[in-house]
Amino acid sequence: MDVDQPTSSVEYTALGLPKIDESNTTDNKPPKERILELLDVLEAKVEKLRKDASALEEDRDKILATLDSVRHTDLIHQLDQNDADDVVRYTDSIINRCQTVEVRVLTQRDTMQEEALFQVNHLIDSMVMDLRNDHVAAKQRCISYVNACSSTMIDGVMDKNFESAVLGCTLDDQKRVKKRLQGLLSYFDRLVVQSFD
Repeated sequence: MDVDQPTSSVEYTALGLPKIDESNTTDNKPPKERILELLDVLEAKVEKLRKDASALEEDRDKILATLDSVRHTDLIHQLDQNDADDVVRYTDSIINRCQTVEVRVLTQRDTMQEEALFQVNHLIDSMVMDLRNDHVAAKQRCISYVNACSSTMIDGVMDKNFESAVLGCTLDDQKRVKKRLQGLLSYFDRLVVQSFD
């Protein structure tokens, strides 16, 4: 038995973008409903676009971080000077090429969310500055910040002030802060490994 699917007044262009067929006289929906249906489809496309752009932005940052680690690897010191110079030049050219790609997803924030994000960034920046003085304390602070952003805690404590500041941020900012902290924690772990080598 065939079941009729609900009809939609939204048609699609060759690019897959929705449009309203104003010449459609068989559609009994009121104009407002037809427009809202179109806007719902467009909203979903915008969210997908933001998600895809965020993924591209993250990929770019990961590539740049990997290139930076290649540029500063101890293996370069094992090369003769000419080979080391070639590797550094090649790495720099890839970095420069990668930096020509700009992807930005802007986040809309109200005044309180702006202040919360400023406070979070200030706390993270001061932790990074402490890295020079006391690596172990800075790592413990980073763990307490990661715990404040997570539902499951890593060993250690949670920083309540940081948690309060993060909760004042937008959801997009909370996700970015968590990724930034996880990246810093990985960086701390790499520093420990390099110091033991």
